Amino acid sequence: MAERDTTGQRPIGFKRLLRMAAIAGAVALAGCQTVVPRGPAPVKRPPVTRPVQPQQPVVEQGIPTDTQRHRVALLVPLSGPNAGVGQSLANATQMALLDSKNERIRITSYDTATGAALAAQKALADGNQLILGPLLADDVRAVAPIAHRAGVPVVSFSNDATAAGNGAYLMGYVPAQSIGRVVDYAREQGVTTFGGLVPNGTYGQRASTAFLRAVESAGGQVASLQTYDRVPGSITSAIVRMSKSAPYQAILIADGGNAASAAVPVLRKNGMGGARVLGTELWNSESSIASKPALEGAWFASVSDGLYRQYAARYRARFGAAPFRLSSLGYDSVLLTIRIMRDWPMGAAFPEDRLKDRGGFAGIDGAFRFGRDNVAERALEVQEIRGGTTVTISPAPSGFER
Repeated sequence: MAERDTTGQRPIGFKRLLRMAAIAGAVALAGCQTVVPRGPAPVKRPPVTRPVQPQQPVVEQGIPTDTQRHRVALLVPLSGPNAGVGQSLANATQMALLDSKNERIRITSYDTATGAALAAQKALADGNQLILGPLLADDVRAVAPIAHRAGVPVVSFSNDATAAGNGAYLMGYVPAQSIGRVVDYAREQGVTTFGGLVPNGTYGQRASTAFLRAVESAGGQVASLQTYDRVPGSITSAIVRMSKSAPYQAILIADGGNAASAAVPVLRKNGMGGARVLGTELWNSESSIASKPALEGAWFASVSDGLYRQYAARYRARFGAAPFRLSSLGYDSVLLTIRIMRDWPMGAAFPEDRLKDRGGFAGIDGAFRFGRDNVAERALEVQEIRGGTTVTISPAPSGFER
């Protein structure tokens, strides 16, 4: 029989048994907690893919952004009555870039026939830092103030000296220079007595002033200076008036080749056939001038044709047509830009002061430099019409003294 506690206490080992039961219950509870199901594992779904929207191209207004080339605008007539000259100038500028293999200048053409001022505004809005052109003096006057306000110089192809200034420079062949050159040469050959026939109008007025100044400067005398209208019979009347002061050693006819050729027989008829006929720079722009028998022995001063003939042959080969004589101005304007480009940092304003280089520049038409009046001073030669061609009788200087 089991032994009992006489003090009323529970049998020995009960507390230990309770403790063991409590521990067992705790363990059992702990075991139940570890096996409670956590529910189904989450299903892995593939990532949601959204359709890729195509990127829209950025459209720029005007000409594309180009930070690797200088922007130069060419303002010429590309439509209307002067489109032929304008296109020839445009072709010449592209030819100059190709010949020079220059890739740091981009030339963009703008049509002045639809408005020179509008063309200039568009060129400036496109970021051009230099303007080549326009061709006509009135267009230069319209463009120059607009470009000047923007700090952009204009190198024009006009020969009207009154359009120069206010940031506009003229590359055209100015009549005063050709008249002065041929008068000086005639004076060197012993000519002292001169006569002159000039048409009424702006060109004639400028030619008259240049002629009087040149003869006076050379130490000669203008015995008679007659004007005429470009209508039938007018030049004949002027020659008859001139005959009253004959004889003359040389007579300037400040007009184109056709007018001069028609005047010579009338001069002979009125006792002035022994006078040497002098012409102006207008003659050099006429390819048929040497084929006019009446002008045999005539003298005129102009830019040299030596390099121009080579240029014209290459132009015909490239574009399938003969260039206009004035197109050489476009070619030389690009050479001028390339020459100055080494002092023109990319993205900066064009260094206008470099246009005033007293040493001048070289081109197809020979040496030239811009004077204080912004008009191109040119090294001119004197040519004589002889045997159906022109012969250089006084070469142009190769350059200028600084």
